[in-house]
Amino acid sequence: MAYSFFAMLSRMKNIRRWALMRNTRSENICEHSHEVAVIAHALALMTNRHYEGNVDAEKCVMLAVYHDVPEILTGDMPTPVKYYNPAIREAYRQVEESACDKLIEMLPADLRDEYDALIRPQDKDSEEMRLVKAADKLSALIKCIEETSQGNREFASARRATEKAIRAMDVPAADEFLENYIPAYELTLDDQ
Repeated sequence: MAYSFFAMLSRMKNIRRWALMRNTRSENICEHSHEVAVIAHALALMTNRHYEGNVDAEKCVMLAVYHDVPEILTGDMPTPVKYYNPAIREAYRQVEESACDKLIEMLPADLRDEYDALIRPQDKDSEEMRLVKAADKLSALIKCIEETSQGNREFASARRATEKAIRAMDVPAADEFLENYIPAYELTLDDQ
């Protein structure tokens, strides 16, 4: 029997982010997921070493790799639309659940539980998930910095809102990343 799960995952490179905004360079969910995984790993290590945490760094990476997989079928719903009101938010949640079901069904039965736990983690409030969410926001901030650095004012408001949202998350490692690593994204290659 042929299974389509991994072929479907390869389509992540075709799903564009930031669809409502003019982009100087388009970004797809494959690129984004990689960046979120790298940042989530760093946040986990910082949490464990600088803030006496006990976070599974490898689990953070895996959750980050799969965090936007439903968007293969749903597309990247723009944040202002997704969170416009509770009814839209709930409808989108149901669509995402259906997308997850469809994707999981593309695997052999003996692998489904393992992938389902990554695509649909049950403990949404775990420290690992908090770090992945912070990494997701940091990745969005990096995109905003890249765009505004290219003179694209379209991302100026999103940049301010995203940085404010990161600070409101109360994730010490994310605050550390903001202070110690984000400034380098403003530098030219020669200055880095």
